[in-house]
Amino acid sequence: MAGCVARRALTVGSRWWSRSLTGTRGPRPFCAAGGAGAFPPVATTTTLRHLSSRNRPEGKVLETVGVFEVPKQNGKYETGQLFLHSVFGYRGVVLFPWQARLYDRDVASAAPEKAENPAGHGSKEVKGKTHTYYQVLIDARDCPHISQRSQTEAVTFLANHDDSRALYAIPGLDYVSHEDILPYTSTDQVPIQHELFERFLLYDQTKAPPFVARETLRAWQEKNHPWLELSDVHRETTENIRVTVIPFYMGMREAQNSHVYWWRYCIRLENLDSDVVQLRERHWRIFSLSGTLETVRGRGVVGREPVLSKEQPAFQYSSHVSLQASSGHMCFSLTPRGTFRFERPDGSHFDVRIPPFSLESNKDEKTPPSGLHW
Repeated sequence: MAGCVARRALTVGSRWWSRSLTGTRGPRPFCAAGGAGAFPPVATTTTLRHLSSRNRPEGKVLETVGVFEVPKQNGKYETGQLFLHSVFGYRGVVLFPWQARLYDRDVASAAPEKAENPAGHGSKEVKGKTHTYYQVLIDARDCPHISQRSQTEAVTFLANHDDSRALYAIPGLDYVSHEDILPYTSTDQVPIQHELFERFLLYDQTKAPPFVARETLRAWQEKNHPWLELSDVHRETTENIRVTVIPFYMGMREAQNSHVYWWRYCIRLENLDSDVVQLRERHWRIFSLSGTLETVRGRGVVGREPVLSKEQPAFQYSSHVSLQASSGHMCFSLTPRGTFRFERPDGSHFDVRIPPFSLESNKDEKTPPSGLHW
């Protein structure tokens, strides 16, 4: 099917996702320009196709990317699994899994009341549930087209020199929840364009998936484990806007005869309704165990005021925070709570709660990495 005539197109960001309907049976090719977007239900016979140039008009020749597989309801995806991100649409490959603790306040609020949790500053106890995330590489061809992310995808680290605020980044590295994985197979021996793909993975046609970890990947994972590890995920929904927060400890630096502890945090905002809303303001409350309280108010996030709609229901960004204490809390459960303020089309506003989360340091930390350690 070298020439796929697109009879249905979905606009996602700056690209066209096109779908050729061939009847109720047989292959259902999915066609994409730019390599990112949203996808309909998946079947084993679904063929993924990719336009050879971005924004190519409908009816042009398509290049086959791969064939969708049935998503796993149980078990984990293996190293080397190719996938499409179900929300942000980019192509990627799984490097290795993380077993995180998901603290879902929606589940807690639906359950009978429990004893108060002293660590939660007066909040009801929220029990963590094991949830699988994956460290992944993103196809470099798709990074410029992920419109609902705040910047080119990267994981940041503390630079290992005198400037305590200096950071460096590994572009195209991300964390993906198990349910966001849409697995597919490809006959291409280098299906993902990323500078680390061939350094981390080796093609082996006898394996399934046919990409296995090189020793460099295992060594890199072991050496950088403390700075890559995803351990806690926090989630809460207010008026159909779900906020998910993932904090990461980055390390400690000395500055002006004091210790400065750094964390990065990733936040996803998801509109679970069909009504259009726009983020207007943020209100953070940051408490360190040294006794300091900082309140931060501002317009939007990372210089943007994203619109969440049925077509583009999610926005994700990352930021950083430092404390002169080894631990603390953000948006902790005193009144008032930390919030995001959203605006409806009629001009009315409503506040969305940010789930409180702790900032914990690694007491046994070593020096944070100064680059890619092999």
